[in-house]
Amino acid sequence: MNLKTFMLDMLTTTVLLAAWLSASGFVNAKDLDVRASEKIAEILPPIEIFGSKFFNTQNGEQFFIKGIAYQPSMSSMELNTDIDAEIRYIDPLASPEICLRDIPHLVKLGVNTIRVYSIDPTQSHDVCMEALAENGIYTLIDLSEPDVSISRDQPHWNVDLLQRYKKVVDSMHSYSNVLGFFAGNEVTNDITNTDASPFVKAAIRDVKDYITEKSYRTIPIGYSTNDDLETRENLANYFVCEGEGIADFYGINMYEWCGYSSYGTSGYRERTAEFKNYPVPVFFSEFGCNAVRPRPFTEVEALYGPQMSGTWSGGLAYMYFEEENGYGVVKITNNNQVKELEDFKHLVSQFSRVNPKGVTKKDYMAVKTRSDKSKQCPSITSTWKASWAIPKTPDVTKCGCLDEILPCLVRRPKSPARYKELFDYVCGQVDCSDINSNGTSGEYGAFSDCSTSQKLSLEISKLYLRSGNSGTECPLSDIDVYYNKRSQEKSKGKCAQIGKIVEISSHSKGTDDDLPKHRGRASDRHSSRATMLVSPRLILITALIIVNSFIYS
Repeated sequence: MNLKTFMLDMLTTTVLLAAWLSASGFVNAKDLDVRASEKIAEILPPIEIFGSKFFNTQNGEQFFIKGIAYQPSMSSMELNTDIDAEIRYIDPLASPEICLRDIPHLVKLGVNTIRVYSIDPTQSHDVCMEALAENGIYTLIDLSEPDVSISRDQPHWNVDLLQRYKKVVDSMHSYSNVLGFFAGNEVTNDITNTDASPFVKAAIRDVKDYITEKSYRTIPIGYSTNDDLETRENLANYFVCEGEGIADFYGINMYEWCGYSSYGTSGYRERTAEFKNYPVPVFFSEFGCNAVRPRPFTEVEALYGPQMSGTWSGGLAYMYFEEENGYGVVKITNNNQVKELEDFKHLVSQFSRVNPKGVTKKDYMAVKTRSDKSKQCPSITSTWKASWAIPKTPDVTKCGCLDEILPCLVRRPKSPARYKELFDYVCGQVDCSDINSNGTSGEYGAFSDCSTSQKLSLEISKLYLRSGNSGTECPLSDIDVYYNKRSQEKSKGKCAQIGKIVEISSHSKGTDDDLPKHRGRASDRHSSRATMLVSPRLILITALIIVNSFIYS
């Protein structure tokens, strides 16, 4: 074992020890989080938005994203082996053994930003976020995760999604090197699913409102889209058009430039002209066509050059880890070592040669005001079916009442296919329009914002109530459906009112016209333990300093 490997192993052991101490209650995890975020803020100032530019809040210089996507994936074997696992992704920011291994290589790449697609909000991110800050690296974080995200095929915006997004914000807001959050990634990706976009705008609105409600620092919320020819213009206009849910920034996953293309032949010239007057920062949330391997990344020179840097705020290469899709710049070996690929060397070379010339915030403010008028929302056509009317904010209290008053409840099935089986059957027996959402008409059922389990429980309970049954046997009673004894208790207040609505709807024969229905509007507003005297935080910081000084020596 060489000295570098020994030092990294020692640091990993130290990190795990500190994590154990925190989990055991010997140290106050919240106290550690506060101290970590305070230190990060001293190291790396937040990035803010003014007009269509990012700016460093400390020196007022324009900030250009020079980044890479950073998310290791579970292998097919891992996913199939533990099918009951609640977390089916790897959070690299909560895994010091991963991020500390990779940061020296990120520094070598010359990146100032990484994009992470899924994080675990129940875990601490102190070590990785602090180490990234010490190396001048910001993070762009997606709010969703693979199993909790806005679906393009059956879009909804409900209490489960909102709670997930809130938890991510809660866990990451204090780190000054969080540049922003993505509320969605390629949710609409062609003309067949444009009706999914209103749900993303609702997410943007609600996360912004939550950040304000909690008095967190202003953190930008944006969207990442694909580069589809037929939806490109409408999507770009939709996310900055009048009303609620306007994106603070707009990312495009751009793969037009392959191999040794050029500004004139790749499509970059046309895209730059189209976004020249876009009202919010726009950048490449992914780039790096792999039609030619190794990738030469010659698009970097154009992206950060004078022809594009006036419009674009940089971009993120896709991606760090080499996987089955063949887009990585490094490969992780069986003994957990980082092997730099030829793509890595090309990206290092290209990033090292660019130094985009921006504008200071002071100079920009002299010619730019915040009062730019938002664009008009695209009209409904045969190729664009997204309403300007977006879903309401999910009502946690209302949906919680269903768990109290419904006679039949549904446990969360292990398989999504089981949900579909139950919905297909029950919605053939009762009117399910009160749980449906229509992103084209802008109409959203009274209970469309409840969780999938709550909505299914509602429809099965309708069958029960319609039959006049007063016993404890539910329709479809099996391992996933059970009788709710709490429903026998008399409800009060709002829950009692909801109980009456459910009773009425159980006798509906095909329409919910008598039920509350939300028609979206563009402006529908809406135990402590003792702490150790010697903090493991000090141990961690000391270890990081020792290892960093060794690695970079």
